[in-house]
Amino acid sequence: MTEEIIHVAIVEDEDEIRGLLEQIIDRSPGFSCKHVYKDCESAIESIKTAMPHVVLMDIQLPGMSGIEGVKILKSGLPDTDFIMLTIRDEGEVVFESLCAGATGYLLKETPPVKLLAAIREVREGGSPMSPGIARKIAISFQPSKDNPLTEREKEVLARLAVGENYSTISTRLFISGNTVRAHIKNIYRKLQVNSRAAAVIAAIKQKLI
Repeated sequence: MTEEIIHVAIVEDEDEIRGLLEQIIDRSPGFSCKHVYKDCESAIESIKTAMPHVVLMDIQLPGMSGIEGVKILKSGLPDTDFIMLTIRDEGEVVFESLCAGATGYLLKETPPVKLLAAIREVREGGSPMSPGIARKIAISFQPSKDNPLTEREKEVLARLAVGENYSTISTRLFISGNTVRAHIKNIYRKLQVNSRAAAVIAAIKQKLI
């Protein structure tokens, strides 16, 4: 069986960083990077024809911000995952990015091996985040006393919030993959959402985790 080639696009205004990211990705087995942009405006014009699997999006860009860019691009690329790149790990910006439609959030200093692993993880259903960012999400909110979720559902949702995929959750909680999916289905129903990102955002806003 032929291994999937993950097609990655980059939106980054700094030439050196953009060129380095392009080389890291395009020269790594299993990855391809043929579409790079200096700003969101350029990406919006042509990225839809590229149909990338994953977009690495800088947050601070000249003109339109990366967060605003994701809001626009996600509507036309619903199956594309967006990983935000930044030099800071400010909690408020993390949540704004997730609300805009981002799936992951990494610091620009992330080592190449971990960057590639994050890209692959997002294709497998995870939400990769730099450790410091994941910790902020995990500890920034006190659970609400009026919580419709069961203790197990809260455990599952909390692990989704820090980027774990279904397989990892199954292993860590010692439950089957089908049980994980059943819990997630119940979570979606209770929170009236239909995606992992939307569930995490709803839980954060309502202080359920």
